[in-house]
Amino acid sequence: MSRVFLTLILFAAPISQTHGNTDAEAEIRSLIRAVRDSGCEFDRNGTRYPADRAAEHLELKYSRGKRYADSAEAFIEHLATGSSWSGEPYWMICEGDKTLAAEWLGEKLEGSRAQ
Repeated sequence: MSRVFLTLILFAAPISQTHGNTDAEAEIRSLIRAVRDSGCEFDRNGTRYPADRAAEHLELKYSRGKRYADSAEAFIEHLATGSSWSGEPYWMICEGDKTLAAEWLGEKLEGSRAQ
């Protein structure tokens, strides 16, 4: 009986890990889409970019750095917080309000999870 239980655990582990990655990826894609749909500007290294260009940039960082983003929180912390080149933080500028991108994305994540 313990062999059956062990076999079930061994087979279930990859399934749960894959499911977790799928959930994380869906949340990350949702965050990138929120940036794209925001209508905000994105300040990266002192240059302002429109929302669609910001989303493209985050998509590129995610595609290159997926190993650092096993959750939406990790994506925000490791890839969407600031420039890996200059160390400067990213900013979201929405209707004149300037917010750290990490805070803005964190709020969007919390909001989507609360639904």
